Amino acid sequence: MATFDVIFLGGGPAGYVGAIRCAQLGLNAAVIEREGLGGTCVLWGCIPAKALLEAANLATRVSHAAEFGVGVGEVKLDFGVAMKRSRDVSIRNSKGVEFLFKKNKVTWIKGTGTLAPNKSVKVTMADGKSETHSATKAVVIATGSRVRGLPQAGLELNKTTVISSDEALVLEKAPKSIAIVGAGAVGCEFADVFHAFGSKVSLIEAMPRILPLEDEDSSAEVQRSFKKRGMDVMAGAKLTAAKIGKDSVTLTVEVQGAKQEIVADRVLVATGRATNVENIGLKEAGVQLTDRGFIKINERMETSAKGLYAIGDVAGPPMLAHKGEREGMIVAEVIAGKSFHPLSYGNIPNATYCHPEVASIGMTEAQVKEKKIDYKVGKFPYSANGRARTSGETEGFVKIIRDAKYGEILGAHIVGAHATELIHELAVARENEFTVEEIELAIHAHPTLSESIAEAVLDSLGRAIHI
Repeated sequence: MATFDVIFLGGGPAGYVGAIRCAQLGLNAAVIEREGLGGTCVLWGCIPAKALLEAANLATRVSHAAEFGVGVGEVKLDFGVAMKRSRDVSIRNSKGVEFLFKKNKVTWIKGTGTLAPNKSVKVTMADGKSETHSATKAVVIATGSRVRGLPQAGLELNKTTVISSDEALVLEKAPKSIAIVGAGAVGCEFADVFHAFGSKVSLIEAMPRILPLEDEDSSAEVQRSFKKRGMDVMAGAKLTAAKIGKDSVTLTVEVQGAKQEIVADRVLVATGRATNVENIGLKEAGVQLTDRGFIKINERMETSAKGLYAIGDVAGPPMLAHKGEREGMIVAEVIAGKSFHPLSYGNIPNATYCHPEVASIGMTEAQVKEKKIDYKVGKFPYSANGRARTSGETEGFVKIIRDAKYGEILGAHIVGAHATELIHELAVARENEFTVEEIELAIHAHPTLSESIAEAVLDSLGRAIHI
């Protein structure tokens, strides 16, 4: 049995960042993690998926190389090679976290942890043996989330014909046809990947539009792009039946009262994630859950049980790695007795890495209308931006929603190349309460995609220059 100042249950983005920050603040920290360090994000989510998306983007760009005067001959696509590279990138990132642990003297305890009395954790190792470790200051629950099937629609995950994103990341080859159920960020990203590698893609979404959490204009732009590229996109679709065969799946889908059958070699279920709250001793420890199955916390990341904290996916939405990382930093500062800046949950950027990329921060236009705020919209198309024209990436736009009276940035939405990088100018602006006038005063280099932000801001003021 070993004693630490702080024990983190889970080594994903929330847990490992929290542990490193604890070490920086002079605390002796340990992380209990049964798999490689980095959690879902590094091993089965953000990192390997984005590596595949880079491969998909390259495949698409190469097909247009002749337009730039570059002859490449016959292009051969091999999903297996792209997959192996994505796994290598993932493993290297995980090893990078191991290095950071050694550098910061954070202890990694390999095993599965269960909460025990008096801020202690029982750890079961891979060989079945167990040991108990205790914390003098706190135990932080950072157990994350996992993929889930859609049993109510007859789509139990079987890892062969009905798969999750986990299995999609290790396929040796792209299926000839794939139906993706759920058109949120994960669904749209995998639709992009498999289409680029030659699969016939059917994208099915129950909500009235794909990317339902994004602004309506953003959803419409991505749907147009996907359809233009030949994907079958069905929004407002009701999945009424699923027949799972040995080598294929037949789905019956109803759209606007009309039924149709979709036969696909694989069905990828991308309808959300479930929190890992089972079998870790939460009830026995007195840790309360919300009605939606998340651990209840306050702004200090404290649970209902003294000395126990929770961060990351398990502590509530949005289920994003960067949100978990920030919570990890906050919990470390709280435990160390330092002052901290509360997390502004309304100022967490969303990022979807399909092509065109989608990024947003703040409210959608529909949310602003619902709050009955007097607002103005500024919008600037990529097609009018010089840098976008030079790269041949003219799909998309920047949209700024501002308060009509004071110029406060209520929401920002970007669709197009490098949208997920560009959004951070708006994140900084909102966090520091800059107005649209103050963004416009900053000189944006020419030619850059960032100029589209300046132009959208000007358009919200009624004085755009280049449209």
